[in-house]
Amino acid sequence: MTDNHVIIIAEAGVNHNGNLDMARRMVHEARRAGADYVKFQTAVPELVISAFAPKAEYQKETTGAAQSQLDMCRAIHLPLCDYAGLKQLCDEEKIGFMSTPFDLVSIDCLIPLDMDFWKIPSGEITNLPYLRKIGALGKRIIMSTGMATLDEVGCALQVLEQAGTPRSSVYLLHCTTQYPAPLESVNLRAMDALATLGAAGVGYSDHTVGIEVAVAAVGRGAKIIEKHFTLDRSLPGPDHKASLEPNELAELVAAVRRTESALGSGSKNVADAERPNIEVARKSIVAARNIAQGETFSEENITVKRPGNGISPMLWDSVIGRTATRAFSADELITL
Repeated sequence: MTDNHVIIIAEAGVNHNGNLDMARRMVHEARRAGADYVKFQTAVPELVISAFAPKAEYQKETTGAAQSQLDMCRAIHLPLCDYAGLKQLCDEEKIGFMSTPFDLVSIDCLIPLDMDFWKIPSGEITNLPYLRKIGALGKRIIMSTGMATLDEVGCALQVLEQAGTPRSSVYLLHCTTQYPAPLESVNLRAMDALATLGAAGVGYSDHTVGIEVAVAAVGRGAKIIEKHFTLDRSLPGPDHKASLEPNELAELVAAVRRTESALGSGSKNVADAERPNIEVARKSIVAARNIAQGETFSEENITVKRPGNGISPMLWDSVIGRTATRAFSADELITL
């Protein structure tokens, strides 16, 4: 990961609806869009959700209130045995593979797949046994921080450090855990607060509609962008409506890459592209009227005009009071 390259994670999540063929298609579409990684969600639903856990309001709106959260997740998660095949497909397609584990058994399932990053979702940021198990792996981590205070994020970092992963190996993603997230809830400036915690860097996990906020996050310093995508926003399931379709994912990648290019090095100097315009746009000291040889330069007979290939107006005071060594016509560049 270079200083200038923004990692783009295409979050497939559970938008495959538990269908392996659909998950494989999502790998292909994420690669075609130009994402760096495609990320899934790995879970044993019975280990994550109790029989009494209610659905979120957005889940009720997208999947109905009759089905329980547990039954909903049973229907849309892949079996653990499918993830090794998805990792192999990602290797073949030359796109990075990631999956977020939601329970300890799922962590064990993903360990042999040798992921570049372990992704901790917002809901697990207060799960001490979970954090300890991932921290003990000593691998690079991306942690979403939705629903969390800065103190809770700091506590999670301490747990990871004590377990064996330094915070210099952890990237923090600002996030608003709502699907879709209203613009007024986004608060991109919270990335500045996360940056004070001494982690490897900050990023943004985007749940808003469209791509504008994710691109704005890159302009604000996000090193990682995560965005849900789907093959078809009209599909049944909890996350499709807040996701990008493949062509929109490609637009996001292109916009991030353009923004990334425009950010540059951060040093203030003359760009090669603008150098030819210095002479055109800047000004020089010129004769305000005809000046005779031997005449003293004064505010009455010299002025400042384009082009900028003569004496800089910043030297005005050193020209005033000097004697013209030859005659000058009006608008002619003054020389000494």
